[in-house]
Amino acid sequence: MRDRDIIEIGILLYPGAQMAAVLGLTDLFAVAQRIAGEHAAAAPQLRVTQWQLQEPGGAMVRIQDSMLGPDSVPKVLMLPPSLDEPISPDTVAPYRDWLRAQHRAGVTLASICAGAFLLGETGLLDGRTITTHWHYAERFGARFPDVSLDVDQLIIDSDDIITAGGVMAWTDLGLRLVDRYLGAAIMIGTAQMLLVDPPGRQQRYYSAFSPRLAHGDAAVLAVQHWLHETGARDVTLADLAERARMEERTFLRRFQKATGMTTTEYCQRLRVGLAREMLQASRLPVERVAWEVGYGDAGAFRKVFARIVGLTPGEYRRRFNAG
Repeated sequence: MRDRDIIEIGILLYPGAQMAAVLGLTDLFAVAQRIAGEHAAAAPQLRVTQWQLQEPGGAMVRIQDSMLGPDSVPKVLMLPPSLDEPISPDTVAPYRDWLRAQHRAGVTLASICAGAFLLGETGLLDGRTITTHWHYAERFGARFPDVSLDVDQLIIDSDDIITAGGVMAWTDLGLRLVDRYLGAAIMIGTAQMLLVDPPGRQQRYYSAFSPRLAHGDAAVLAVQHWLHETGARDVTLADLAERARMEERTFLRRFQKATGMTTTEYCQRLRVGLAREMLQASRLPVERVAWEVGYGDAGAFRKVFARIVGLTPGEYRRRFNAG
């Protein structure tokens, strides 16, 4: 088989890389390859390889057999998730220049979940919008202030760099690559065979409201705690400013600086978070859920819920209700 007919997808085994994702991706591409072979005898061949430091301070090498020459580079290099704490700058050091060199050589770099921290250390994300697990948003933003985060999205594909959100987003990223190299029909067939959703999900379907609390503004923090205790029901700007003992304009400025949101957006996200819990755990009508979280107008509640979550309340209940 000619080299141009072989598409190498490399997976980097950095310290703490989740092997379940590595093996799962390997299986996903194997299924896709089998389906492609059934559709077209001349389909390109996906070849999955693993890459690892040969020794501390040594060269980066393929650790699996490959028909490819030693000087070839993969089409894509994937940075899998990790169940450990995000990788430290010191641990990234042996990989940084090599990843930059791969990118200069035309390799698409793709991170999953906490793998974005490894990618962030290369500087290649500066000025870009990327995604990672919503749980890491605050830490990632503090460590890489020149990178814009959109953790509502499960996949952000910039062609040369792809980032995926949660730990299990390797399924979405794998299918995205199957679509890219083998076509939409093979991607859909692979998703159906594995019983997973095809790309199109959003991370905000799953993410909990996780506001900034470590901002150091004691007055704003006290207001946040009060909002969570009361469910942000029947609150006005005057109430919030009075509780913070500030003028309204001053309070609005400090609240947005501390939390990254306006008071309106914060209260909406808090109420929607409570509504999600009720939709998951109860059979209450949507109109009753809206009332319980402080919306007298069920239509307005539905619009706010869909804007924040990406699903209507009814769609969310069908997908996530425990009963």
